[in-house]
Amino acid sequence: MPFSLSEEQKQNLVWLIVGILLLSLLAALGPMLSPFIAAGILGYALNPGVDWIARRRIGPVRVPRFVAVTIMVLLLILAALALVLIVVPLVLRQIPQLQAQIPPLLDKLNATVSPRLHQLGIDVRLDLAGIKALLTQQISTSGDELWASVLASARVGGTALLAWAANLLFVPMVLFYLLQDWHPFIKRVQTMIPRRWAGRINTMATEVDDLLGQYLRGQLLVMLVLAVYYSVALTLAGFDSALPVGVLTGLLVFIPYVGFGLGLVLAILAAILQFDGAVGLLWVALIYGAGQVLESFILTPKLVGERIGLHPLVVIFALLAFGQLFGFVGVLLALPASAIVSVIATHVRREYLASNFYNRQS
Repeated sequence: MPFSLSEEQKQNLVWLIVGILLLSLLAALGPMLSPFIAAGILGYALNPGVDWIARRRIGPVRVPRFVAVTIMVLLLILAALALVLIVVPLVLRQIPQLQAQIPPLLDKLNATVSPRLHQLGIDVRLDLAGIKALLTQQISTSGDELWASVLASARVGGTALLAWAANLLFVPMVLFYLLQDWHPFIKRVQTMIPRRWAGRINTMATEVDDLLGQYLRGQLLVMLVLAVYYSVALTLAGFDSALPVGVLTGLLVFIPYVGFGLGLVLAILAAILQFDGAVGLLWVALIYGAGQVLESFILTPKLVGERIGLHPLVVIFALLAFGQLFGFVGVLLALPASAIVSVIATHVRREYLASNFYNRQS
């Protein structure tokens, strides 16, 4: 008897093939889609703010949605510019001071370390002239030299730089149009869901939305607590640049490792410039070591992991797994993606436990 498919099975097969082709196309267009993905993530985070502003009234008239969208996009751009204006002047101000501090710092290091190594039977002679020249050359790119270095990099990787700049300008534009039509867009997506699955998928989407909302609130709390912690701790340790370095470290904690690393580097530079000896570096090691423990083992598992129903071990595994699979972007998306996977896994488990395959005795 020849194998034949019913009309419904044929339609299912056709749409399955179409879905696979669409997924393949999206995978092929992955690099081009990065600004759209970034805009989608920002749009999801900013849409509640847009809705809140759009519900306000100026006299008898509600605020138009395009005005609310414009306000939120401008606030986002201003926040990004504020971070840049905190970091760049701080770094540019410290580079010349650090350049002047390198020779006496290396002399002091040589005078302290070499005799102790000699007592242990280790004869090491530091090439101070070479080290000084190398470090001075590496950090002396200030002013005109900095711009020359930037231009040289642009000539070497001009295409990549232009693509990066285009994406940077493209994201706010995509974000504006996405926020403007956010609710009609969501409705169009909902109408594309097969009717027999619509109820279940809408339920799952509601649960995912609730979890992601809790994730965002938890992440904001982590950022706020760490910004206060680093600012207060560095201030008590006597750092002159405690406020900008502490706030920057806390606010950039949503980028795993990058925010902590940048804040650590700035704090080390400040310690070298401000303190004599190793006192400043010891304070930095103590403050940032305790901060990393506080973030990794207390704040993130309690304020973020528990809010999205994930065990601390699952949080750590998600960060490692998504980082391994998708690189830096995967680390950024690890926890929210895990929240989505946890909702899907819950429904799959429920269906499995209710299935004949599971319950059949023989």
